[in-house]
Amino acid sequence: PALFALGTGKGPVGQILCLEKEVLVLEKNQLLLSSLRCCFFSWGFPDNSCAFGNHATEKVLCNTFAVCESLCDWGDILCAACPNVTTVITAGTSTVVCVWDVAVTKDKLTHMKLRQPLYGHTDTVVCLAVSEVHSIIVSGSHDLTCILWDLEELSYITQLAGHTTIVSALAINDLTGEIVSCAGPQLYLWTMKGQLLTCTDTSCGPQSNILCISFTQRHEWDSRNVIITGCEDGIIRVKEPVQAKGWERHLVLHQELNRSQAVSQRRYKNNPAITALAMSRTHATLLAGDAWGQVFTWTCE
Repeated sequence: PALFALGTGKGPVGQILCLEKEVLVLEKNQLLLSSLRCCFFSWGFPDNSCAFGNHATEKVLCNTFAVCESLCDWGDILCAACPNVTTVITAGTSTVVCVWDVAVTKDKLTHMKLRQPLYGHTDTVVCLAVSEVHSIIVSGSHDLTCILWDLEELSYITQLAGHTTIVSALAINDLTGEIVSCAGPQLYLWTMKGQLLTCTDTSCGPQSNILCISFTQRHEWDSRNVIITGCEDGIIRVKEPVQAKGWERHLVLHQELNRSQAVSQRRYKNNPAITALAMSRTHATLLAGDAWGQVFTWTCE
């Protein structure tokens, strides 16, 4: 692959979005709410509050204390998801997944109200993924489980158990509904109904814990679709699902992308961790953000 520097951020990259005419890069603890107005939701402040801001102007539109004093009652928020412009999902130390109704008009937050708390985890929730296409929410926790929730009914569906350590990253394939959960270097692939398809150990060293994950989603039938992991050791690993018997799958290592080797032909001892991944709209480019706020693009040949 060819490698090109795209730009830098102020802190660890939290989200990369490939829009029609531009690429947006958001810091850790920021999540785009509306691409039309560049409105983002941010969390992780010392007083447990959250805020809405404008990415283009870097202006804070409103602190949630102004419209939703009850948000701080749910402990430290550690993760969030946004399935649409009127819904924000949060979770953290309270162990509860909270679904909020929000309204932003003319770059101003006018409404934020708790629609439904979802109870089920017994320890801190650290990651969330949501698919409006398949109407599912997945939450990952320190309790070594994920829970699958119905986004429309806001109800419990099933538990994804069997992780050997804290669940650190989640992703949902909007084409197939398949779910990937990551715990340390372990990668688990599930059906949208919670059936385990395969589990594989991706470890290649002491710091290969998976921090972020993404599917390529060209076509449901396309055999070139792969699972991409961004790891603590700064290496991107591309896994290719191989069909086995029945529902069973195998995940085969297809490629390793090491930014330092591409630049200098040698591997640095302390690469910055990969914290965010995204595919371009044409699937011709992979974008990766790291803990130093840098974003690089890999051209897929």
